[in-house]
Amino acid sequence: MTSQREFWQPLILEIAQKKLELPIIVGINGPIGIGKTTVSGLFVEMFAELGLKAVAFSLDDLYKSYEQRRLMQKEDPRLVWRGPPGTHDIGLGLELFRQVLSGQKNIALWRFDKSLEQGRGDRKSKPEIASHIDILLFEGWFVGYRPIDFSKLDFLPDLIKDEQDYAFAQDCNERLRDYLPLWEKLSSLIVLNSQDYHYSLQWRQDAEKKQAIGMSEAEIEDFVVYFWKALHPELYLTELIEDCDNTDFVVDIDYEHQPTGIYRPQRTS
Repeated sequence: MTSQREFWQPLILEIAQKKLELPIIVGINGPIGIGKTTVSGLFVEMFAELGLKAVAFSLDDLYKSYEQRRLMQKEDPRLVWRGPPGTHDIGLGLELFRQVLSGQKNIALWRFDKSLEQGRGDRKSKPEIASHIDILLFEGWFVGYRPIDFSKLDFLPDLIKDEQDYAFAQDCNERLRDYLPLWEKLSSLIVLNSQDYHYSLQWRQDAEKKQAIGMSEAEIEDFVVYFWKALHPELYLTELIEDCDNTDFVVDIDYEHQPTGIYRPQRTS
């Protein structure tokens, strides 16, 4: 059986061949629980073996501060959890990307600590400092998602049950426009594609058992469904894996988090 390293080696080498273009930012998209953080960590190790300094950074690290999110929730009570479009500090991300792409030394990496504020999470008080970065691995559950035209949809996912759900989905869709300047800085986008997006629910349940997060099964289901209602995989992930203009690689991942195949999106006409 092919090992993870053997599977990823050709992709790592292809990205590493962009040496003349360094530094670069590589986006990694994938549904909740698929293993984006694990894959990013492996990439960091493999790039290091090629003499390249790669750093993993998550969309989660761009969450607005606890106080900012508290005020946001007062204005929009639907923002029950951090995560949907609008809960991130896009300016902070653009500044990081500017530092990386300009080849700046001593780059500030602000991290988000989900354990602060009684589990509500907050930005750490001081940034990490990276002496330099050749490749920034930017991972997140909706990295690369683009707004869609709701008026042209042939169907709506079953989870969007009423006018309130529809309004929330539309608002999240519109807020994606604010993230486009981030996506435009990506030199490559890798999409980790699960065989069934419903796996996310069980993966999140498994993570709770390992990490003792403190959420019940019912709370975890509400949490995952909330994300699906915001940006449903059937609307966005399906489109992304077919987007040959913006997606460079699609990697199929099975239930055991093992990669089973890799391909580039193809034009249908």
